[in-house]
Amino acid sequence: MQVDFTETELLATHPVEEPLVAGGVRCHGGFDQTGTYVSPRTLHRGPAIRAWQHQHSEQFGTDLLDIPLDTWPEHYPSVAQASWLIASGVPEPVITTLTRIGTVEGFGSMIRHSAIPDLTRSFAEEINGTATAHLGRGLYEAHARDEAGFEHEGGHRQMWFAARDIAFDDPVTEDETETMLARMGIVPAGSSGIPDRDQARRMSAERRVLPDDIDLDLEVLVERMVRLLLIEISAFHTFAWAEEVLADNGLVAGEGEAARLVSYVRADETPHVEYLKTTLSEMRDRTWIGQSGRRYPGTAMIGAIWNRAVAESLGVRREQTLDVTLREVVYALDGHPRRDDLLDEFHARGSVRPGPAGWETVSA
Repeated sequence: MQVDFTETELLATHPVEEPLVAGGVRCHGGFDQTGTYVSPRTLHRGPAIRAWQHQHSEQFGTDLLDIPLDTWPEHYPSVAQASWLIASGVPEPVITTLTRIGTVEGFGSMIRHSAIPDLTRSFAEEINGTATAHLGRGLYEAHARDEAGFEHEGGHRQMWFAARDIAFDDPVTEDETETMLARMGIVPAGSSGIPDRDQARRMSAERRVLPDDIDLDLEVLVERMVRLLLIEISAFHTFAWAEEVLADNGLVAGEGEAARLVSYVRADETPHVEYLKTTLSEMRDRTWIGQSGRRYPGTAMIGAIWNRAVAESLGVRREQTLDVTLREVVYALDGHPRRDDLLDEFHARGSVRPGPAGWETVSA
């Protein structure tokens, strides 16, 4: 099987019969002769990922790095909570959530600016013809274009905003969106959301879990991929949540078009999950070489980064997301004559709620 690809090949898209237009914006991807949605930039990227996975299995005989979807808790607010808010005339927290998702998707364009060290010198074993070798040769660029769009085509950012606007009849202006994101702490007021590179590097150095002998850029690269993978996997809960809420014609507008847009995003995310799993598995099963020439087992290097990232994702980052989301619910209910009763009813429909010692899981 072919395992070496050019960047042009990895960015190539299938020809389509009909383009995808969402909210008046020409987006990536489109529909084939049968009306089936076709994800962008998968003409060669899909076969390439399958080839690299097959090659890895042949060479190492190990399973790909993965984590079960049921490891992740359900989306907050739950479908029941979100539907109840909309039915109660308080759709703002759901609108805010969709805005946050679209904005974070747009930040995906930053992946193309990741510093990639000389990976051929980072591992004892050959990496030619692997997903690892193609990170800077099309994989990162394809991921960035999928998330934020490219040139005249919209991407996931625009698709999420279109789903929001279709379902809720254009609920917010651009200025209101910026205010909303600043209130949630997603993008500081007056900021582009792009962190200072030097500051980010200093913070990464302070957070190191690998030996100082390992190139810092390699550790940062791997940590970013691990966190991206965990986000992409957990996002499938988000897709299921959004599709169910936005498919309810009794609650939202659009006759299910918003839910269909989310299903297209979900299809586009599959190659992201697969190439990240493949690359991290390739690195896990190789021998790492430090700057001194010392060798380290990849299982220990990937394991250290993976374990911390999973713990943070299910711990502090999960709590931060819950806090931000609940603040939006409280904000939307501010001044409502039944504020306290509505908030109690909201909590009663979910599986988690704030308690004296932090967030608590409640029985159904």
